[in-house]
Amino acid sequence: MGIDGQLLWRCRRGMRELDVLLTSYLDTRYSIAGAAERRAFESLLGLADPELWAYVLGEQVPSDPEIRHVIDRITSRSR
Repeated sequence: MGIDGQLLWRCRRGMRELDVLLTSYLDTRYSIAGAAERRAFESLLGLADPELWAYVLGEQVPSDPEIRHVIDRITSRSR
């Protein structure tokens, strides 16, 4: 499984809503993102679903500005 396959697998979450948002970002944005944004996305995939969902809903704000940037990218597509 290549890097894209690995990332796609890591986008599979316990919540269908997160699956959709993360795979949409992977399909539309990841390939054109800069290195820092890619690293932040990969770090974001290591977060637990409740934490990630709270970021997506805006209930919590990531302290890492790069992860905050990726969350903004992800949520701007869903609005």
